[in-house]
Amino acid sequence: MTSTKPYLLRAIFEWAEDNSLTPQVLVNAEYSGVEVPEAHIVDGQIVLNIGSSAVRLHVMDNECLSFSARFSGVEYDIYLPMDAIMAIFARENSQGIFFEDTGDDSDPDPDKGSKPDVKKVEPTPIKSGEGAKKSSHLKVVK
Repeated sequence: MTSTKPYLLRAIFEWAEDNSLTPQVLVNAEYSGVEVPEAHIVDGQIVLNIGSSAVRLHVMDNECLSFSARFSGVEYDIYLPMDAIMAIFARENSQGIFFEDTGDDSDPDPDKGSKPDVKKVEPTPIKSGEGAKKSSHLKVVK
């Protein structure tokens, strides 16, 4: 059975775009096959704006997310295998989905009563005048 992850990724992307929000992805930059500018990686992760006003989308299919984007004025081709994407959320309100790391490439067997491989991300209010954050503003809710 195919993974639900790419379908959920596309759904949140469309929802964010339809509501004039900025879709962003949190990526495990150390995952095999990931192609991102190394200078922008922090603690093995990178957050990328994938909004249509920021990138030229090439592919968003069941295998990968691929696009071109500018970093400090230099254009890069970005390649993200689907398993490297850890979350998709809207920058403005942090609503989206955090994907649990299952450690394998398959979906849980529904006959075994496994939990789904996604969790909801609750919004975190941003205080006015708040400076740059050093840690993620995402919170996993169980």
